[in-house]
Amino acid sequence: GWSWAFFWGQSPLAGLVVIGFLWVSIAATIAAFWRLDSKAGLLLTPYLAWVTFASSLNAAIFVLNR
Repeated sequence: GWSWAFFWGQSPLAGLVVIGFLWVSIAATIAAFWRLDSKAGLLLTPYLAWVTFASSLNAAIFVLNR
């Protein structure tokens, strides 16, 4: 969804909205997996870090293009 919102829709704001939902979903998945197996939750943390970094880039593009 993010690629469509950001690139095809040419909307950094829509990209931020989508990536916000993605970030929350990943964090919730980590929490759920952590309760079952901490290693499984730990293995998802790099993905959350990447999405956090990508969201900061998206936010910077949004601010610079306002």
